[in-house]
Amino acid sequence: MGHDRIIVLGATGSIGCQTLDIVRQLGDRFEVVGLAASSNWQRLAEYADRAHTKEVALTSEQAAAKLRAARQDLNVRSGPAGLVDLLQSVPADVVVVAIAGLAALDPLIDALRRSLRVAFASKEPLVAAGRVVMETSRSHGARLLPIDSEISAVFQCLQGVPRESVEKILLTASGGPFAGLSSEELARVTPEQALAHPTWQMGPKVTVDSASLMNKGFEVFELRWLFDVPVDRIEVVIHYQSVIHSAVQLVDSSVLAQMSLPDMRAPIQYALTYPERRANALPRLDLSALGQMTFARPDTARFPCLRIAYQAARAGGTYPAVLNAADEVAVAAFLEGRLGFTAVPALLEAVLEAHDPKSDDCLDNVLAADRWARQAAEAKIGVIAGRF
Repeated sequence: MGHDRIIVLGATGSIGCQTLDIVRQLGDRFEVVGLAASSNWQRLAEYADRAHTKEVALTSEQAAAKLRAARQDLNVRSGPAGLVDLLQSVPADVVVVAIAGLAALDPLIDALRRSLRVAFASKEPLVAAGRVVMETSRSHGARLLPIDSEISAVFQCLQGVPRESVEKILLTASGGPFAGLSSEELARVTPEQALAHPTWQMGPKVTVDSASLMNKGFEVFELRWLFDVPVDRIEVVIHYQSVIHSAVQLVDSSVLAQMSLPDMRAPIQYALTYPERRANALPRLDLSALGQMTFARPDTARFPCLRIAYQAARAGGTYPAVLNAADEVAVAAFLEGRLGFTAVPALLEAVLEAHDPKSDDCLDNVLAADRWARQAAEAKIGVIAGRF
């Protein structure tokens, strides 16, 4: 089997670093032909050297200027358009999209239009523009392969299962670092506490979303679009050990679950080598050593972001795009100390209530809703913060 040419967008983040680790372990299965990052130009240059590629991109113009000055041997593209330029100018077979936020949408759409295999960890494009993303994938014969452990688990459980046999999807959640806190304690949570996830090592945005359960809400959108499952047939279950990554309940009462130790390299490898499974040196699950697994229902009174996500998913139209944009603004404000942890869902609800929805079958409508929501969220931060 020949090697596949791969481009990694978000190469210096957690998923990107682990992707490159898996690529190295797979030997000659892949050839890295391009790398992109946000602003960490030193690490990007280091990774480009390791991968023996000269084709890179940085969304930060300032970082790109520093890299060009330091490394004239690299072909450095810059700005948000630099990601798309990298895809358009460097022939590839596989693209890994691991960029935080809606910045992933343009390169994801471009990769799908090129009929490439896309392994993705970026939730926001499917949250905000799921209909457009899936229609683009279908019309161009492109393959979307999930990297997120929970979405990958459902994908694996559904292999060979007729869709009419699926009764519901059981989407597991670790519960985050604040599962045992009271509402009063949640109001005092600091950014430092929110960034200390007990199970997974992730970027700051997704880590805060995991603590609020918004990340799980976003995964409901992913499942809804990727597998064409009605929102009300997706059930979130808290599973504290993070061993069952998700499960599928069938109409005959059987439940198929995908299990492994919590290690993102496993779903990354499956997305890269699908449908092939390759041996690796990852730690193995020892059920006898695990001893027990425990579960609970999510508490949407203490963690209302999950409830809000379900409401936006049911409402459809441009409400999901507004939810995504408002959450990006809210999380940034929380990390900057301008908004309390429990004020985040209040801000989301205020922005959603003020929105005049449009159809989500047009990308222009989605992007307009995204811009409006960001401005509306920024304008409401002061008022909302004053209530908490």
